[in-house]
Amino acid sequence: MSDTSKQYDAVIANCRSLFVNKMSDYGSAWRILRLPSLTDQIFIKAQRIRSLQQNAVRKVDEGEVSEFIGIINYCVMALVQLDKGVVEQPDMDIKEATELYDHNIAITKQLMLDKNHDYGEAWRDMRVSSLTDLILQKLLRVKQIEDNAGKTIVSEGIDANYQDMINYAIFAMIHLGEAK
Repeated sequence: MSDTSKQYDAVIANCRSLFVNKMSDYGSAWRILRLPSLTDQIFIKAQRIRSLQQNAVRKVDEGEVSEFIGIINYCVMALVQLDKGVVEQPDMDIKEATELYDHNIAITKQLMLDKNHDYGEAWRDMRVSSLTDLILQKLLRVKQIEDNAGKTIVSEGIDANYQDMINYAIFAMIHLGEAK
């Protein structure tokens, strides 16, 4: 599992770098987004990945990797919004946003390590297309929970779904990196 941990960290370093650079360009404008808006952004990215996997013709010169990075970063934003709430105006500097990014990734990575231990790294035998489908399934679950005003009877909460999507997207990026 030490390889997985190192590969995970390498993927996150790339995602985090883009997050920080976008914070420099745009500030924390994302702080005004309500959870359904973030969920819809993630959904658009996951749908595009699925489309890229199914269609031979690509009309935009961006592949799956940039979309998986977007999924990871939007999921982190959603976890921050769950914790901090939505604001009317950007209210966060790069330092605070990066600290929250790191905090949420640390929790999400620990979840991955715990599940990886119990599942024996089963994801390594999965296809990227299956990981994409699992992300879409999680998104549909989140949308239903949002439509239910956040209430669930027996299901895990929205945060666990965002964390799972981050981990699935990282697994997909590890697979795509190994395929090169």
